[in-house]
Amino acid sequence: MATFLGSESPWTGGKRSSRNIISKITHSQIAGQGFSRGTQLPEALLQERDKRAKWHGIPELLQKLHESSHPNSDLSHTHSVLKELSSLLSMEAMSFVTEDRKSAQESTFPNTYTFDLFGGVDYPLCRPSLHTQKKSCHVCFFLFRHSLIVKSLPTFSQTEGVTKSLAARDDFVLFLFTLMTNKKTFLQTATLIEDILGVKKDMIQLEGIPNLSGLVQSFDQQQLANFCRILSVTISEPDVRNDDKHTLLAKNAQQKRNASPSRAEVNQVTLLNIPGFIERLCKLATRKVSEATGASNFLQELEDWYTWLDNALVLDALMQMATEEAEHSSTESSDESSMATSPLRHRLPQSMKIVHEIMYKVEVLYVLCVLLMGRQRNQVHKMLAEFRLIPGLNNLFDKLIWRKYTSSDHVVHGQNENCDCSPEISFKIQFLRLLQSFSDHHENKYLLLNSQELNELSAISLKANIPEVEALVNTDRSLVCDGKKGLLTRLLAVMKREPPDSSFRFWQARAVESFLRGATSYADQMFLLKRGLLEHILFCIIDSGCKSRDVLQSYFDLLGELMKFNIDAFKRFNKYVSTDDKFQTFMTQINSSLVDSNMLVRCIVLSLDRFESQTEDVKVVEVLSECCLLSYMARVENRLSFLFRLVNVINVQTLTQENVSCLNTSLVVLMLARRRGKLPFYLNTLREKEYAEKYPGCLLNNFHNLLRFWQRHYLNKDKDSTCLENVTYKPLMQTFGTSTF
Repeated sequence: MATFLGSESPWTGGKRSSRNIISKITHSQIAGQGFSRGTQLPEALLQERDKRAKWHGIPELLQKLHESSHPNSDLSHTHSVLKELSSLLSMEAMSFVTEDRKSAQESTFPNTYTFDLFGGVDYPLCRPSLHTQKKSCHVCFFLFRHSLIVKSLPTFSQTEGVTKSLAARDDFVLFLFTLMTNKKTFLQTATLIEDILGVKKDMIQLEGIPNLSGLVQSFDQQQLANFCRILSVTISEPDVRNDDKHTLLAKNAQQKRNASPSRAEVNQVTLLNIPGFIERLCKLATRKVSEATGASNFLQELEDWYTWLDNALVLDALMQMATEEAEHSSTESSDESSMATSPLRHRLPQSMKIVHEIMYKVEVLYVLCVLLMGRQRNQVHKMLAEFRLIPGLNNLFDKLIWRKYTSSDHVVHGQNENCDCSPEISFKIQFLRLLQSFSDHHENKYLLLNSQELNELSAISLKANIPEVEALVNTDRSLVCDGKKGLLTRLLAVMKREPPDSSFRFWQARAVESFLRGATSYADQMFLLKRGLLEHILFCIIDSGCKSRDVLQSYFDLLGELMKFNIDAFKRFNKYVSTDDKFQTFMTQINSSLVDSNMLVRCIVLSLDRFESQTEDVKVVEVLSECCLLSYMARVENRLSFLFRLVNVINVQTLTQENVSCLNTSLVVLMLARRRGKLPFYLNTLREKEYAEKYPGCLLNNFHNLLRFWQRHYLNKDKDSTCLENVTYKPLMQTFGTSTF
């Protein structure tokens, strides 16, 4: 031990004193400067231990890196050290890929562990002020490559700790944004920032980034698309993807604590203030594959794209596309046929370009979708219309978004956005979510049609002798879709071709439903009825064998909007549901989950009340007497059965954004009963039901608590009160005017 550590006194100043760990500790105590990193241990000790622990010289390399981390250091020496470190870490990254992604228990990554153990992430990377701008670009290029390798390894505890320590340094995070001006380090920097922001406790404020506007304007289109990956973290509310899982009680308490705008909302405003930002996103979202990066720099494009290959589904998608192109070559144009009949190795690059463009568009559409759902919705809507986002997406629909040869004979994941979907599936879902946000309760929804289809709506109103909807009259015809079909019509066509349980049906139905939501438009309903939408929905619910609750719920909601107050729709319904067996199947689906179907129940109740006041209309009287659905709901015992189950399925503690509609539907039933003077009868029946179930007071007390909460919740003037007005209050107003209220 003495021989190894050295026998010289720490006070002699001899050459061997620097190798003696005891002398080093003693000196640090006297000087008041303790060890701050593992590489401050004596070099001899590190070398000896390196042989036994198989550190592969990483501590020594980090020592050299630290010694050269000053402004006057030899950049070429620093470069060579970083290159050697990168090589050691890259080997483990390759082993992770080639070992079929074994779990952390099955694979170990000693080099990465050693690098982190001796503070490899902490000092040169977190000391940007010690480098000139030119040097920092070279240094960070290698260190960022390493950071991405660490991120991709399954040693989550190590990676999470490293990332969290970096996330705690606000100055370092802001410094990273300044490095995005350099093309060589852009993608590595962007991915590292995305990883850091994912674990950062406090959301970063975009307005704190130096010269953010100039930075964004300096990006080319490819860089801007990658930057959207970062923006998606900074403009999304925490836990927004699990919004339905949070109770309204918890959300109310959170709103009281956080009365001021959230950081996500502030960041949205910051982005909208960047000149030309939305316009560039619209161009990215609508550009064709042929307009993307040319062949001259395609290899650089692939190098950047390679960093995204963090799951095998991407490569699977590439090979599947190349194969499908060959199988469907007979239906393509002559140019595309020649590509499809060429060898697979020649077709693959084109498929890679397609997937590359799709992955870009997923990020861009997500950012646009979040902005559309924010407080600046009207401002965003105006810009998206002006920059012709919808006509551009319409032109891409058949060729890219829903290509003819895309296989759809599989059941895809539900609306859980955390699922590991392929790029094409993610792209389609994000596209449908954007359409849903764009159309929902906004007059710009008519931009989803072309000029001929707008004329058709006008003709429907004229024939029915009703005024045109004001939003339709005010639609700027220069901003609508081009071509023979509008985007809504194209969507209906692919919707009918989807397999019964495909979750695309869920998103498709939501997008079409959003077109109908708001003040009921007879012309809008007839436009869709003429295209066979009602029959398609009933086939899915009754005859297709669909078992997905998500899909069925979306179809119930869509059916409710399509049939509401529309006597022609109820006539078509009765024609399709022409047997007792079909009607029983339909009612079984409704009764199996009122949380899913209660919006349709509300539609039937409201429509029946409207029709019963129109007995002078022969057509209405005829349908009232023949329609099995209206006859079923006209029986008081059936209404009371629905009311009992609607109130019984929820309580204040379990109310969420998803099931609160059950409460609103029960209120509609009771308000209509009150209008007819039957409210006491309904309440007494509920009381009798309590005694029959041997739970006296339980049902009405629960309902009383729900009403008290309903008042507090909807009088807060948040977004939910607007939603309530649109889905409940306005239909009631349309039914019997304002005097009742």
